[in-house]
Amino acid sequence: MMALVEVTVMPLGTQSTSLSRFVAGCLEILQQAEDIQFQLTPMGTVIEGDLNRVLELVRRMHEQPFLAGASRVNTSIRIDDRRDKQGTMAGKMAAVEEKLTKPGGTD
Repeated sequence: MMALVEVTVMPLGTQSTSLSRFVAGCLEILQQAEDIQFQLTPMGTVIEGDLNRVLELVRRMHEQPFLAGASRVNTSIRIDDRRDKQGTMAGKMAAVEEKLTKPGGTD
């Protein structure tokens, strides 16, 4: 089974209010992982994969800003771990889009 995990890594105590270089460092970790899918959003990143593997990657993402000079890091994680059927990012989006085109659509 796959889990969907939304993660936001927030470096604090940096030299600038711009965080894009820290985000890029975290995404490099995900780009190197061939066994997961991910999608960057304006406020975080959604990762799809085996929960243990994703949590391992999130731990590495949390450490990345420290390696890049941050004094403090606050990481928020939301986990959608559905076990009655396979869930994917694309499937969740499609379910909502289908209901937008069909008035009164239900699960």
